[in-house]
Amino acid sequence: MSIALKNRLPRIVFRDLHGIVLLDKPLGLSSNQALQAVRRLLRAAKGGHTGALDPLATGLLPLCFGEATKLAGSLLGARKAYVAECRLGITTDTADREGEIVQQRPVPVLDEAIIEAALAPLRGRIWQVPPMYSALKRDGERLYAKARRGENVEVPPREVEVHRLDLFGRSADTLQLQVECGSGTYVRSLAVDLGERLGCGAHLTALRRLWVEPFREPDMLTLEQLQQAAGQGDEALLACLLPVAAGLAQLPTLRLDDAQSMAISRGQPIVLADSSGSGRCAAYASDGALLALLELDEQGRARILRGFNLPPA
Repeated sequence: MSIALKNRLPRIVFRDLHGIVLLDKPLGLSSNQALQAVRRLLRAAKGGHTGALDPLATGLLPLCFGEATKLAGSLLGARKAYVAECRLGITTDTADREGEIVQQRPVPVLDEAIIEAALAPLRGRIWQVPPMYSALKRDGERLYAKARRGENVEVPPREVEVHRLDLFGRSADTLQLQVECGSGTYVRSLAVDLGERLGCGAHLTALRRLWVEPFREPDMLTLEQLQQAAGQGDEALLACLLPVAAGLAQLPTLRLDDAQSMAISRGQPIVLADSSGSGRCAAYASDGALLALLELDEQGRARILRGFNLPPA
């Protein structure tokens, strides 16, 4: 593109925008590419995603904008659900179909009982070795960058939680799995470990994220739908944005009086005389405005985990 043509392209004027988009990430895009595409459509000054999906994967990618980016860490640690497909008999260097084949082995005769026996040890609190081709950092650098240079780095195992890992279909040498897991779990590594337990190796061939807490039944939007909304005008586009409070929907709510609201807005801790429990909660002012994500102790003392500075509704 020539410099003259670049100069004629309209310059995007970004704006303060607050909320969450439940994107149905398409195949082939990285999570950051998807985020930047939606951010440009919304013209949002600040945005972030809540945990990367590989380009191979599709499905729910919550995108946070403005004050909602303060929730990205909370959503990143949330429980997630997937449907996954893995191919038996072939191991790749990336643990998915995009990698180079490193080993091929015959697939033994498998019935459901044998497969279930291999799945069972992969449920619950388990130790898992993350894929070498991953975004985890070692010595300040992403592992995939080291892998692409041919470096052989020992990746230590880490403890993750797999709430559900069930077979729901198979065809020839391909298995379809239902997965529910916690933060830091790599479905690619589950496929690899399953293949080793079956004695033939395996790699991930498809992955779709179904939900992320608190969005258990998400009304996802595709990039095409967002582009169509943008073509209909700003009102239609902004209707695609969930409020920041939607990211806290799974938490108990706490209504504060004016004095408590003022203290929280100033970053000051408060003590609740009538607190009925401890743990995290979403604090709202008397007019319904979201003020903060709080942590309550058993004495009713409230610690501010995240404060929100949202414009009046």
